[in-house]
Amino acid sequence: MMDGVSDHQAKTRPAWEARADLVVIGSGVAGLTAALRAQELGLHVLVITKAAVEDGNTRWAQGGVAVVLDGEHDEGDSVAQHAEDTLVAGGGLCDEDAVREILAGGPAAVARLRASGATFDPAASRPGLARTREGGHSAFRVIHAGGDATGAEVERTLVAQAGGRRVPVLEGHIAVDALRTPLGEVAGVTVLDRAGTPGVVRAAAVLLASGGIGQLYQATSNPEIATGDGLALALRAGAHVADLEFVQFHPTVLYTPGARGRCPLVTEAVRGEGATLLDGAGAPVMQGVHPLGDLAPRDVVSAAITRRMTLAPGGVDDHVFLDATGVSGFAARFPTVYAASMAAGFDPTREPIPVTPAAHFACGGVVATVDGRTSVRGLYAAGEVARTGLHGANRLASNSLLEGLVVGERVAHAVAADLAAGLLPDPKHGRLPETVLAPIADRDSLQRVMSRYGAIGRDAEGLAVISSVLDLSTVDSLLWTHRAVEDAALTLVAQALVTAAARRTESRGCHVRTDFPERDDFGWLRSQLIRLSPSGQPVLADPVLTEGAA
Repeated sequence: MMDGVSDHQAKTRPAWEARADLVVIGSGVAGLTAALRAQELGLHVLVITKAAVEDGNTRWAQGGVAVVLDGEHDEGDSVAQHAEDTLVAGGGLCDEDAVREILAGGPAAVARLRASGATFDPAASRPGLARTREGGHSAFRVIHAGGDATGAEVERTLVAQAGGRRVPVLEGHIAVDALRTPLGEVAGVTVLDRAGTPGVVRAAAVLLASGGIGQLYQATSNPEIATGDGLALALRAGAHVADLEFVQFHPTVLYTPGARGRCPLVTEAVRGEGATLLDGAGAPVMQGVHPLGDLAPRDVVSAAITRRMTLAPGGVDDHVFLDATGVSGFAARFPTVYAASMAAGFDPTREPIPVTPAAHFACGGVVATVDGRTSVRGLYAAGEVARTGLHGANRLASNSLLEGLVVGERVAHAVAADLAAGLLPDPKHGRLPETVLAPIADRDSLQRVMSRYGAIGRDAEGLAVISSVLDLSTVDSLLWTHRAVEDAALTLVAQALVTAAARRTESRGCHVRTDFPERDDFGWLRSQLIRLSPSGQPVLADPVLTEGAA
């Protein structure tokens, strides 16, 4: 084996080297927002993405941006009320200061985006923008673009800006590991191109904006590139992660028998316009479950659907129905959903849409402040890969695009300030990673066992099964292809998630333990920190991250 490692070390000596003040991993809303603002501040920026620049998760966001705009909001609505809705949805684990800071920055962030060319849908019968309401919101405050193509419009605007300003973007490259100084600071990253050719980018600051972990599961709303690479890189670099057990399942993706990977999303805004969830017998799923009915927070709706499916006559069902036949102008209001439904053989204007929950959004991630700073100097995180404290135990609908816009901008200012103050490492001191191996589990086995035992409704026995399967199927492998890097990330993130989920012996937000069905504020009103042990295993850190910590 040692000869193999030596051969690999020889083959993976960097074929090229680049330098930057800030290297951004990911080209979604948080990453491009940070890159554009950092360039404006005079920093030399390089964006790295393993797909094309426009292929991040941002463009799949259908619902909209949750924001209380000055002079354009429901009577009685306010940023404070938006914050209160966020805190309620977060199940007691949000950082209140982070929530208020991020949401307060929303109106200015949206104004900057609109000034850059983003076009949101106008209201039909009054001045200003159209607004809808989604699950967990107490007011109509979600603005949208192209009906149900808000993420695509945000991504289009940012990509156009990046192209117009000639922001350097390295497409088709995956970040593998951090370069670290003798003091443990991050000073760049190693990368692989699609052919496996290695390279090095030395930088005073590295921003992880690499998205989520949806590919841990068989069915997800995430694209194929959402494999948790940023989380794994951060853990190996010595950073802490938190709230990994809280994986939000979107209640409604389009159900097609045997579907795997990314499934078409049926935006929550469809229910905001009056659609109703029904079971196979035509009975309302949400009746008597929650005061907000079909617009209850996502964890509540997803859990209710899952319970209803397991109680179906004749055994477990695998979907329910969303009746949107009474929504006027459906095709014009929701063109993306309409096209996906028609392609699957369903006309949503004439018949209910078959839907099922699917992995959607990681509420936890790399522990970071609202300015993106992590516990490791030189390493920053923003967007879905980060745990800023905004989401807590369950994300409020349409807060994610807002978070990316606000925190992305704040990160750029933080990096510029830290660089000017001499707080960041000298990139020339960054050392290549010593190890060339990582544990990798079979992806198909991992996805199947995570979907069966680690999705909505977990218990100690099922979580133990996941750990056993991962242990039995894991092999130390060389990281010299994109697939290997992704599979190593999925393996590490799955291990970390199971560690946190097994320890949290309660149900809270989108973490549902069937063997501990009640919320326990006395014992569990706190987040859990996870780090890597010296042997590379995810372990719970001490002390835990308490409520209100950044």
